[in-house]
Amino acid sequence: MSTQILPQDEIATLISRHAPRNGDYATSIGNLTFHRQSSVTESLFHAARPSVAIIAQGAKDVTLGTETFHYSRMQYLLTSVDLPVQVRVAEASEQQPHLCVVLGIDIADVAALLDSDSDNGAQQKILPATRGISVSDVSPELLDAMLRLVHLLDKPGEIAALAPLIRRELTYRLLNGPVGARLRHMALASSQSHQVGQAIDWIKHHYAQPLRIEQLAGMANMSMSSLHHHFKAITAMTPMQYQKLLRLQEARRLMLVEQIDAGTAGYRVGYASESQFSREYSRQFGRAPMRDVGQVRAHLSGANAGAGTAYSNLP
Repeated sequence: MSTQILPQDEIATLISRHAPRNGDYATSIGNLTFHRQSSVTESLFHAARPSVAIIAQGAKDVTLGTETFHYSRMQYLLTSVDLPVQVRVAEASEQQPHLCVVLGIDIADVAALLDSDSDNGAQQKILPATRGISVSDVSPELLDAMLRLVHLLDKPGEIAALAPLIRRELTYRLLNGPVGARLRHMALASSQSHQVGQAIDWIKHHYAQPLRIEQLAGMANMSMSSLHHHFKAITAMTPMQYQKLLRLQEARRLMLVEQIDAGTAGYRVGYASESQFSREYSRQFGRAPMRDVGQVRAHLSGANAGAGTAYSNLP
């Protein structure tokens, strides 16, 4: 008599098959990736993108500012805006590796879905801005849709026709889930969250340029005080702190991946003074730039992971 495989065990098996060794694995389905790690890790800095990350096995901590979000088996992390965070695999072993599936979210797709469901969008217009990261339990409906999406990897001829439909269903499930209001609010053009999202997008693409809050507030169509208040509500930091962290993370990535010196890295991310860069870098990461890069490189080598793992888009 055959034993029925539970959906939560089935998705763990699928992730393990598509991610046979430690690391991040892209797939033939756009923005669908897998992550496997067989040991607990140190906290690593990277840029989180709008996405949903479902843990099939193990546990992970994601820290935004001073706030840490812990999620584990059959829970998901919903990220509704680009955020510089720290990530640590908190539970993993060779026998029970950490297994995670991540699907990137296009906020434009969320907005399009809201346009087709005006009641769903209208009821969220009065909500205040809230954190851009949240954790919730995986519903049977959400898990079923994700399983069907992952199964398409074994049927490549069906991906073009069916993947967009399943992605739309997954977006619908997230929007109507317990933390979906955060995602809805980010997509509504009239909301403070959407306006802050515009400011974040500008900083993300121009982090090496001088930041003028008055100009940024004008682009977001907000007053300076309103921008500061709502920006901090969503990101747990001020615009200046956000820009500084983006600069320092990118400088760290440049030194790790492109193997350039600290002075060049600091200049490329917007620092005119090498001493100021070194001072702020040491304050953020706890070590001088080149010493820190050596420590991170040694840690990544010992964990059998590449520098790209530390700076992937996986939460």
